[in-house]
Amino acid sequence: MSFDLEKLYQLLPAIYRLRDIEVAAREKNALSAGEAAELQDLQALLASNSTMTAPQAQRLAELQDKQQRGPLKALLAVIAEQVAVLEENLDQLYDDLFIETCAEWVVSYIGDLVGARGLFVFPNATFSQRAQVANTLAYRRRKGTASVLEQLARDLTQWDSSVVEYFQLLATTQYLNHLRPDNVAVADLRHSERLDYLNTPFDRVARTAEVRNIKSRRGKYNIPNIGVFLWRLGSYSITAAPAFRVDDRRYIFDALGKETQLYNRPEAEGEITHLAEPINVPMPLSRRALDRHLDAFYGFVKQGQVKSILIYRDGVEVAAPPASPPASPPSTLAQIICACDLSDVVDAGGNVIGWAHMPQDKIAIDPVLGRIAFPASQPPPNTVHVTYHYGFSAEVGGGEYGRADSFSDLKTVIKVPSDQPTLQAALAELANELTNNPKLEGGVIEIEKPTSPKRSRLHTLSGSVSVPGGTTIEIRAADEHRPVIVLNGVLEIKGGAGAELILNGLLVSHGSLHVPAVGNQLGALRLRHCTLLPTASPQINLPGFSPPLIVPAESTAPPRLAVELANAVVEIEKSIVGSLRATDEARACIGNSIVDAGAEGEVAYAALDSSGAGAPLKIENSTVIGQVHMLTLELASNTIFFAPVRAERLQEGCVRFSYLTPDSQTPRRHQCQPQNSDDAARVRPVFTSLRYGDAGYCQLSRRSAIEIRNGADDQAEMGAFHNLYQPQREGNLRAHLDEYLRFSLEAGILYAS
Repeated sequence: MSFDLEKLYQLLPAIYRLRDIEVAAREKNALSAGEAAELQDLQALLASNSTMTAPQAQRLAELQDKQQRGPLKALLAVIAEQVAVLEENLDQLYDDLFIETCAEWVVSYIGDLVGARGLFVFPNATFSQRAQVANTLAYRRRKGTASVLEQLARDLTQWDSSVVEYFQLLATTQYLNHLRPDNVAVADLRHSERLDYLNTPFDRVARTAEVRNIKSRRGKYNIPNIGVFLWRLGSYSITAAPAFRVDDRRYIFDALGKETQLYNRPEAEGEITHLAEPINVPMPLSRRALDRHLDAFYGFVKQGQVKSILIYRDGVEVAAPPASPPASPPSTLAQIICACDLSDVVDAGGNVIGWAHMPQDKIAIDPVLGRIAFPASQPPPNTVHVTYHYGFSAEVGGGEYGRADSFSDLKTVIKVPSDQPTLQAALAELANELTNNPKLEGGVIEIEKPTSPKRSRLHTLSGSVSVPGGTTIEIRAADEHRPVIVLNGVLEIKGGAGAELILNGLLVSHGSLHVPAVGNQLGALRLRHCTLLPTASPQINLPGFSPPLIVPAESTAPPRLAVELANAVVEIEKSIVGSLRATDEARACIGNSIVDAGAEGEVAYAALDSSGAGAPLKIENSTVIGQVHMLTLELASNTIFFAPVRAERLQEGCVRFSYLTPDSQTPRRHQCQPQNSDDAARVRPVFTSLRYGDAGYCQLSRRSAIEIRNGADDQAEMGAFHNLYQPQREGNLRAHLDEYLRFSLEAGILYAS
């Protein structure tokens, strides 16, 4: 039973409550002069039958309650607060008895009770070892089976996994009493589906035996070998987002026109004894796989839950229509949608003149390039929205994942578009609220997750954002939502003394953020889970304006953030940003982020003129692509600098457990790589991809030197994905495999992505 303030107050006899209200009315000291004036204005607004916003209604209720709060109710408020603390503590103590609900620090203690070994603590990790403890007894009951190895790998690493018994894939001499038609030494070239999965964990083409050791990842196909495949890349969703319009009939899934490989949405395995299939793991969709299994990847699992892909035409999902009349056979999805190669068609001069295989009577989807083509036999759509999945390593940058723990606790919230239709209108209302209510610490503008494709759109900002002195404004996406903000030019960020602006969960394209020096006293600019597009943006046509707003394309990506204001603080956390510029009188802090200038020869961080020394920098667990020049490198830890670094003041600061090119100029170093010039050619980070938008963007390849992959201060990898603790997860799994393997078998850990 919960005892809040109102419940405790109602338990008192009515005579005491009435006398308490009389005392409050007589003393009239519950509200300050400013609060009394604010209450009077809100009551007048209510009496005039004007529409009140949600923050105004909430504020009116708070002030009315405070006005009637006498000394007795004030005392009960203190008691209720302590009762709430006690109730929460008792509830947590009960929850700590069970592995499913216990606090994270309790996991290892419950693990001791069941004999779970190797429970290491990973600070700031996004995964837990709770599943390992919960399933330890189940592992032992099914010890020695392939399914338990797969479940063990999934629970220990929190990556999707698949186990392959290679003795089943050996080409064998056929015995007439025991024929094995799938194990012939010659691949069947007519079996296209089997050929699609060559050199993947689902490769079922028989091989001759090889004797190289599987633990070294050299050999696979041998009698004692078991392959444990892990998917380091996850599948992340984009829901009901506007598609990029190329022309009347051609669209691209990504809202900013970036060609994106589509991924499937992994389906949870229904039975613990079921071995993973391609539909159960995050894999890139091929054209043949989409064509062959269209019903498995396109459409709804159930109402409101999309499989892997869904197209909305003019706000209505494209799906197989019901039969009409009832006697006719129902239309199938394959009669409406097809998988197709929509690659570019070029002329003799190499110029792109269109897409190949434009459809005549079906909607064509190219999952490899992320393209959509509408048929010539139908009228072109007015609007196109899409739901799809893409691959990436971690929850870094703007994305549809949970970010509620990074939200500020400011009470005043204005929602777009429920409370105000645009960001500009919401900013104007919030500025008015903060000006009229000096007691407010700040407010939030939250971009809501659209409830239907008709409400989904691109947002725009232009001009400037001004934050009143001593307050904080947070512009954020709703939890599990990733809106796209198109800047129409340079967006100036200004504020009074001690003002702060927070951007959270946004994908920002075009233009740049600018913190000017003139007429500005902004205290801090904080970016959390944001993406400031590190590549050039295409031309965007924004509907809903009269005349329609056209934001021109960028020939090159400009610096996405420029700070002229002295003493301003810039904090970037779990974000992907383009190049940065900051005066040497400001200060920058970067953590768990990617700073990408586009190439090694470009400037990623410098002064406003792109050549002088930028602001003093503190950077941890990050990856920087491009040259870096700063006044002071206060601290660099677990960071990869993929191009030369130059600090002007070498007596201050420290660089530890980081990768630096041999020609870098930095303060004192500790355990940095390469440690000498002889190792420079070998000890160098190798990335899966450096193209923004690729699934393996800034992911360290397995070909990277061990000094990079295990070179952080806690033996995790250097760079932006340090907090994934990939070496520790692999080591933890390797330490447990022998316990659950059958006698004489050997297991090798292999990476599928």
